[in-house]
Amino acid sequence: MATTFNYKRVYVWEMPVRFFHWITVLSITILIVTGFIIANPPAINANVEATNSFWFGYVRAIHFITAYILIANVIFRIYWAFAGNQFANWRNFIPYTKKGIHNILHVLKVDIFLMKDKEHKLYNISIGHNYLAAFSYFIMALFFVLQIMTGLALIADSSSWFLPHAFKWVSTMFGGDILTRYIHHISTWLFMVFIIIHVYLVLFHDYVEARGEASSMISGFKFIRSERLNEDESEIIDKAEKITWKGDKGKAKNKEK
Repeated sequence: MATTFNYKRVYVWEMPVRFFHWITVLSITILIVTGFIIANPPAINANVEATNSFWFGYVRAIHFITAYILIANVIFRIYWAFAGNQFANWRNFIPYTKKGIHNILHVLKVDIFLMKDKEHKLYNISIGHNYLAAFSYFIMALFFVLQIMTGLALIADSSSWFLPHAFKWVSTMFGGDILTRYIHHISTWLFMVFIIIHVYLVLFHDYVEARGEASSMISGFKFIRSERLNEDESEIIDKAEKITWKGDKGKAKNKEK
């Protein structure tokens, strides 16, 4: 007989976190595409005089505007790391506790090396981000800061705005624009590799654990086995059960009633 479990529908990702995620997805996609065009512009209308042709300028403008939107988005996420719920809190992104270290080792063992999970201890279970994923987001955030600094430094000479000029020292530190551009370009490839791994692991978790991993960034809800929830998390469960949501038939239901 197949083993069955009792799952609780848990409200994990608040609306601001979901907005941040999808704005980041759209922004990074645009930045990667326009960034590669800027790095190696295609020869469009090479045999035609370039009078009144400003397509490359539009590409650069889109790249810069999107970068500023993403910077603002990240600043907001830093704020929400202090204002949001426990799953969005900054403490989740730095494994400074024994539980965090154990969780990282567990994820490496079970998710990365596909070994059997024989313990099922509570410190191994993550309702929000597991600590390995969260810590990798923290590392990528540091690379993002480097990406911002090098990007602003590269446009400092052609910009009249104060913000790029505030980072002009970055090019000087790296010995000029050439190395600065290489660092900016290599960081883009690191983000692309990270995106591939991130999407794979999300789909892997969604398929293997059936917790609604992928859809949770749209609905905000995950499905967690009830025996894996601590008593301290009962407040989170109660909140989830009080939220009005639409069932399969489209009829609004209130689980509080």
